[in-house]
Amino acid sequence: MTRERIYLFDTTLRDGQQTPGIDFSVEDKIAISGMLDGFGFDYVEGGYPGANPTDTAFFAEKRTNKAAFVAFGMTKRAGISASNDPGLVTLLQAKSDAICFVAKSWDYHVEVALGCTNEENLQSIRESVEAARAAGKEALVDCEHFFDGYKANPDYALACARTAHESGARWVVLCDTNGGTQPAEIRDIVGAVIAAGIPGAALGIHAHDDTGQAVANSLAAVEAGCRQIQGTLNGIGERCGNANLVTLIATLSLKDAYASRFETGIDAEGLGGLTSLSHAFDELLNRSPNHQAPYVGASAFATKAGIHASALLKDPRTYEHVPPESVGNFRKVMVSDQGGKSNFINALKRRGIAVAKDDPKLDRLISIVKDRESTGYAYEGADASFELLAHRTLGTIPDFFTVDSFRVMVERRFDSNGRIKTVSEAVVKLDVDGEQVMSVAEGDGPVNALDLALRKDLGKYQAEIADLVLADFKVRILNGGTAAITRVLIESSDGDGSRWWTVGVSENIIDASFQALIDSIVYKLMKNRDLAGRMAAE
Repeated sequence: MTRERIYLFDTTLRDGQQTPGIDFSVEDKIAISGMLDGFGFDYVEGGYPGANPTDTAFFAEKRTNKAAFVAFGMTKRAGISASNDPGLVTLLQAKSDAICFVAKSWDYHVEVALGCTNEENLQSIRESVEAARAAGKEALVDCEHFFDGYKANPDYALACARTAHESGARWVVLCDTNGGTQPAEIRDIVGAVIAAGIPGAALGIHAHDDTGQAVANSLAAVEAGCRQIQGTLNGIGERCGNANLVTLIATLSLKDAYASRFETGIDAEGLGGLTSLSHAFDELLNRSPNHQAPYVGASAFATKAGIHASALLKDPRTYEHVPPESVGNFRKVMVSDQGGKSNFINALKRRGIAVAKDDPKLDRLISIVKDRESTGYAYEGADASFELLAHRTLGTIPDFFTVDSFRVMVERRFDSNGRIKTVSEAVVKLDVDGEQVMSVAEGDGPVNALDLALRKDLGKYQAEIADLVLADFKVRILNGGTAAITRVLIESSDGDGSRWWTVGVSENIIDASFQALIDSIVYKLMKNRDLAGRMAAE
């Protein structure tokens, strides 16, 4: 039986950016788009060029290699031509493969929000799609408030969708913008749209989670005939969030009701990286992953001692609906489960590190990672630190230099004009091939001073780190009080555009920062010698 294709459209960088407390920089967007593109999404929507400086700069270049790179924006305004609408012109000029237009499909919104006639709105949809196609771009139309609009005026909502389709839009996306539509309603209305002449192969679903049913609504739409799903990583988004693509990918791939009928662009090997993708994204957001997230949460396959644990030891299927390793997760009750070991072997293989399953060093690495993560380390979002730990544990890393000691001083004083000034100074003592090196530097804060001192004189390796840049610095307090455990995540980059992440954990924020800084430099030196894998530096 031939399976039908479901296309996955990620809007993390656009709709996900509406999440309170989340504000992506251009560098964040570049890193996340690379993660999405490498994972296998069909479409990556990057933002709204022209709406803000960040998105405009992001669309100055094409940011994906495999996925279609999508720009988002409004249809042309009523009363002016497509060629004279500055917003539409900006969309057409963006370095994207496709344009997703947002169009009103509820007549109430056409009147109140747009202030134009229903026919003028249809004309805007038609001419915008035609302009995108004439520019050589794939056109998509998000029919905003479609389900509420359909319930209020089905003929007009259908007219909007039909106009988009007949004008040449590859996808007509039905949006539950307010997030209040129920799964049974979704199924019925999608069926009505298909019956009205718009094929399911041209229909997408965009669900919000205001009733906690965005995933269920997306699956209901697929069952009714939609063949594109829009959503975000970990379900981020405005208000209560969007449909969680992480959950949807696993369900479509592992549940026979869907897997027997449909396929996505993500194969079994890619699915094994789902947990890492989810956790790495949370780490980039500097937030703790949801332990009870379906499939990928730390507790998703965890069982306390007792009757459940006993049954799991006899047969994991007694209390697991899918094998945890299928999504790259771990069973948390069995101390030496082979699924966990296989995950480590695959993770190392992707980084070019070969290790035998019965190698005792592998068991030691697994034990170290588990011990460290229990104290606050998080390697999903610090791939370079994980790779270095693997190299060190397996005994395959050069001894570039050692740190004898470091000292940081922070002085708060008045300058000559009577203004308060804070000065940070760091002293670092290193041993580079038997040569004792001491460097002193002042910086904008203790971490910057440490960074400058550490890279001021690295002996014979100094020239190799000239292009190393500390791109971002995130701090998370893991427990309360002034003696709290602190995790520091550092993002670094170099002259060839590679980016990598390192982590440090300590009761002392300076010590945690120093750990991450050291890993960043060592990874750079490894990378220069082609000893580092491709996974961490992307």
